[in-house]
Amino acid sequence: MKMSNPLLLISLLYFSSTISSSDGTQLTVANNCKEQIWPGILATSGHETLNDGGFPLKPGQQVVIQAPDRWSGRIWARQGCTFDQTGSGFGSCETGDCNGQLRCMGIGGQPPATVVEMTLGTETNPMHYYDVSLVDGFNIPVAMIPVGGGNGCGVAACEVDLNLFCPVKMGVRGGGKVVGCKSACLATGDDKYCCTGKYDSPENCKPTAFGHLFKSICPRAYSYAYDEFSGLKTCRAKGYAITFCPP
Repeated sequence: MKMSNPLLLISLLYFSSTISSSDGTQLTVANNCKEQIWPGILATSGHETLNDGGFPLKPGQQVVIQAPDRWSGRIWARQGCTFDQTGSGFGSCETGDCNGQLRCMGIGGQPPATVVEMTLGTETNPMHYYDVSLVDGFNIPVAMIPVGGGNGCGVAACEVDLNLFCPVKMGVRGGGKVVGCKSACLATGDDKYCCTGKYDSPENCKPTAFGHLFKSICPRAYSYAYDEFSGLKTCRAKGYAITFCPP
């Protein structure tokens, strides 16, 4: 699934030369996969939808998005999509589908999907919080790398193809191969895995065997609902490179 790493280097150099002192945070979304993907964007309630909520991205392409100050939301990749040619933008995707629409416009992605989550400051706190979450399962590797931040900024990432290690009962197949891996919560609906019911607290919801599996392979990702200690990153960067299928 992975290609060589020039695209990520180009993205970082692009950031270094183009970031200015303008308001907001620059997000460069890059496709380093061999196949076309369709990134989806869902804003948190009360925040504006960026780039109409979704767009196609061919291998080797990148899109620069200017997120306003204090923007909050999530970005994920859809794969295996087929949209009609009439311009209406309706179709379907093997993973991450948002109700068959090219422009998600307030609709979240159907799990399993690897999700990049971020809150780029609040009215009372200028710090940025972000993570790569496997809580909704996994479909494509991704990394979020801060650019122009301090030494304390962390990289949020799941750079390994977890589909290769997915338990049979949790796999989603398409085109004769596993294209997505369900989370234990999605696969079973059990409160223990979903951190719901009596498990709805950091004290009662602990990582399960599946959480440990994901964490051992992707230690810089958010593996279960209360994985703040190692999964949540903090920074105050001018921009971020979000690369699908990072090298």
